[in-house]
Amino acid sequence: MDAKIRELVGIAAAVAGHCQKCFSYHYNEAKRLAIEEGDIKEAIELARAIRGAGDNSMDEFVDRMLKQ
Repeated sequence: MDAKIRELVGIAAAVAGHCQKCFSYHYNEAKRLAIEEGDIKEAIELARAIRGAGDNSMDEFVDRMLKQ
């Protein structure tokens, strides 16, 4: 895996994992490597979609458990 991909994965993981310190680190590394802003935003949006799907699934699970 090259450095660009590693930082984009790091950005996505930080967003999905709610880690501000991790996001700051990987974002700054991405900027240092001159990764395009569009690529950074795409990684962020992918992470948000994944995170949102997990959040929704958990909400539905909790609601089902409360109905038992």
